[in-house]
Amino acid sequence: MKKGQSLYKKAKSIIPGGTMLLSKRPEMHLPEQWPSYFDTAKGISVKDLDGNEYKDMYIMGIGTNTLGYGNSHVDEAVSSVVRKGNMSTFNCPEEVELAEKLIELHPWGDMVRFARSGGEANSIAVRIGRAASGRDKVAICGYHGWHDWYISTNLGDNAGLDGHLLPGLEPAGVPRSLKGTTIPFTYNDLEEITQIVKSNSDLGVIKMEVTRNMGPKDGYLEGIRKLCDEHNIVLIFDECTSGFRETYGGIHLKYGVEPDMCMFGKALGNGYAITAVLGKREIMEAAQKTFISSTFWTERIGPAAAVATLEEMKRIKSWEIITAQGEKIQEGWKQLAIENDLDIQCAGIPALSTYSIESENWLKYKTFITQEMLKKGWLAGSSVYVCIDHTDSVIENYLNELSPIFKTINDFEKSHRDISELLEGPISHGGFKRLN
Repeated sequence: MKKGQSLYKKAKSIIPGGTMLLSKRPEMHLPEQWPSYFDTAKGISVKDLDGNEYKDMYIMGIGTNTLGYGNSHVDEAVSSVVRKGNMSTFNCPEEVELAEKLIELHPWGDMVRFARSGGEANSIAVRIGRAASGRDKVAICGYHGWHDWYISTNLGDNAGLDGHLLPGLEPAGVPRSLKGTTIPFTYNDLEEITQIVKSNSDLGVIKMEVTRNMGPKDGYLEGIRKLCDEHNIVLIFDECTSGFRETYGGIHLKYGVEPDMCMFGKALGNGYAITAVLGKREIMEAAQKTFISSTFWTERIGPAAAVATLEEMKRIKSWEIITAQGEKIQEGWKQLAIENDLDIQCAGIPALSTYSIESENWLKYKTFITQEMLKKGWLAGSSVYVCIDHTDSVIENYLNELSPIFKTINDFEKSHRDISELLEGPISHGGFKRLN
């Protein structure tokens, strides 16, 4: 057994779930074969504990590193504050500088609070939104973390979050008293959310991702904004994932619709922990009516990394680069599908590209793709979260390596054979499962 799998086997016995992030579970990618742990990461190169080197054409630290792993400008800024000191009885000046930069990029916003994870930022935003509106219920569309307020959606219907997160999530440990406080709605269905608002006079917050697998229909975001204005509802855009990928700031800037609050994460610190909650003054000041406070929200590395990341993004216009490269990747997938007579569906904004092959055996095919690409020195699956180091030559080499794998899939699909005979381990998980 290789070092990574050996260590993961130990981890499962002493860390519930094996790791702190569901998306990093080896079972989600290639059970019993995924290298699991890394030693070094630079650009798109990742070395595992056995010294094997892979090119990451996959999820790039779960979408955190749009400037590539170990960006020199960001890392130097972090190294500088580490040398000066990361924590003190005093506050770090970088948090003020970062707040000013985010407000400058989003003129509708006036005030900012910081945290270190997306789930925290979402919970902060919901608490402030409820405090500002004076009402408890929240309508949601998208993925917004792991906290009770969100997972309580499944108290009324265990399939409530299936279209927003992952199937199979049980709300164990979530107080039953929260049932009905969070209501899911379907993206691009203005009539549905309108009816939810009319049927729930105690709805105080609408919280949503600006884009999901597709962009908004004409008038959809404008309709949501109008609905919130008419009913005095706080509109929150969750941009923890979408921010800084198609625009220099929130993707809502592209559509010209302003929320009352917005969150940023993932790409904001290029791999360092920092999230931000930006909002209008009259909304954000409600934070002082409630208690929201945490020691490590004041550490220095996160804000320093974010300031440096914003500087580097602006200098090279990273959002334009990753969007262009993502479009090339999606076109490459489509061309491979045509060449191999496969029915493929691409989704997501270009910088967060995903695909699936229309087949009841898709999960097996996805496992096979990951298995075979790993042998060739690539981390790959059904997504590519694009970074600036995904150059034309990298994309060309990736597609060339993927081509014969697509051909094999077509052979099995057309002959109605089961590709399980080529799998060297279990099929990857497609949802949340308890680990043995």
